[in-house]
Amino acid sequence: MKLSRRTILLGAGSLPFAVASLRTDARAQSPSAAKSTDKSTATSAEVPPILFVHGNGDYDALWMTTLWRMQSNGIARDRMFAINFTDPTARADDTVEQAGRSSTEDQRRELAAAIAELKRRTGAPRVALVGNSRGGNAIRNVVKNGNAGDVSHAVLCGTPNHGVFALDDLLGSEFNGRGAFLRGLNDGDSEVTPGTAFLTLRSDGMDKYAQPDGRFMGKPGVPINVTAEGPELKGATNLVLGTLDHRETGFHPRAFREIYKFIAGREPARIAIVPERSVRLSGLVTGTPGGVPTNRPVAGATVEVFHIDRDSGERGGEMVHRSTTGADGRWGPVEVDSGSPLEIVLTSPDAPTTHFYRSPFPRSSDVVHLRAARPFGPADKDAGAVVIMSRPRGYFGLPRDIVLFDGQTPADVKPGVPTDSAATLRFPASEVGRNVVAQFNEERIVARAWPASENRIAVAELTY
Repeated sequence: MKLSRRTILLGAGSLPFAVASLRTDARAQSPSAAKSTDKSTATSAEVPPILFVHGNGDYDALWMTTLWRMQSNGIARDRMFAINFTDPTARADDTVEQAGRSSTEDQRRELAAAIAELKRRTGAPRVALVGNSRGGNAIRNVVKNGNAGDVSHAVLCGTPNHGVFALDDLLGSEFNGRGAFLRGLNDGDSEVTPGTAFLTLRSDGMDKYAQPDGRFMGKPGVPINVTAEGPELKGATNLVLGTLDHRETGFHPRAFREIYKFIAGREPARIAIVPERSVRLSGLVTGTPGGVPTNRPVAGATVEVFHIDRDSGERGGEMVHRSTTGADGRWGPVEVDSGSPLEIVLTSPDAPTTHFYRSPFPRSSDVVHLRAARPFGPADKDAGAVVIMSRPRGYFGLPRDIVLFDGQTPADVKPGVPTDSAATLRFPASEVGRNVVAQFNEERIVARAWPASENRIAVAELTY
């Protein structure tokens, strides 16, 4: 009997408003959070341990808000982990070694080791895997090729299961639907592995890696044999989340709801993140050797943390933390005010000093990872200051979203299918020191313009 894809379209109304390293944070829930739990909140014993798997070029920090929402629904932090692939970026040809990049087999081995470690730490017979984008490739590979008995649930968020393109050239690419890797995963009447429950989450036409036209891969007007249905799998539960973008299929609150329901077997008690009374932050400093993002630790980097005024972006007092990374690349920990936005200054070898401006952190996190901003380029040569607005957990959608940078819609954000996760403003030397407001829907961050002449860049990094 042939299995067909079963697609469920969900309402598109919006909600208001990541072993390279497995880290344990077994801190108890704060009193304020504990009081907010209710009978509908799942206990950790009812839910398998969950391992989150990031996408191409990314890191485990992208799962921070998902971890917070899981914790807010009673899932213990020490029952959840997020892998940090050593070299997260795919090779141009999966079979040819490339500096700083990984093959599908590299990722399969790392993920299998992470599964084994999570099972060992929790004593659970099986774990649930949740992956965004390329992370879903690694999940399917590890389940099909040796670890099906270890995995109870597999959730694939925006994963290009039938390719970013399906063409007769570039056949060595992991993302070619006609290449050996994806043909091997998709061979047969069912595209899932028996014994593991599969869920796919996709966008209704707003995923830039599930488009019929090749314009997003530099081939405008060329049919690339992929559609919005590309992330679906025969034999899986396939859900359409409305007009979410590629990353939002994993990190949006609507995605969280479906991930939780599928693994826990019930609706989450809450979507909102329950704040903690005491917030403790730490993370990892990584680098981009040769221009390729990696999750390899950077030693000798200095991290400074300041509380700042939410309206001016100016520092509100003395430095609250300063540390220098060792061989493990770790910075922190630091106790911060959960109601105050932060300026986190990263001085990393051979990179611009980066001033990260962040919204208040409602809960503790040990995945507040830092990568220095990109080097100054030709477009910056006459700038007195450079300020970047960055959205790691999604893209800027116009006109879907409210996106304002210094009071204007960013000129470098294209309308239509969301494709841009960063916008850049450049200011003359006379405007060094001024504040710059980054507004994305209901999240507002005020940054300061630092002098480019001192090799400094400011980044207003959105959390939501």
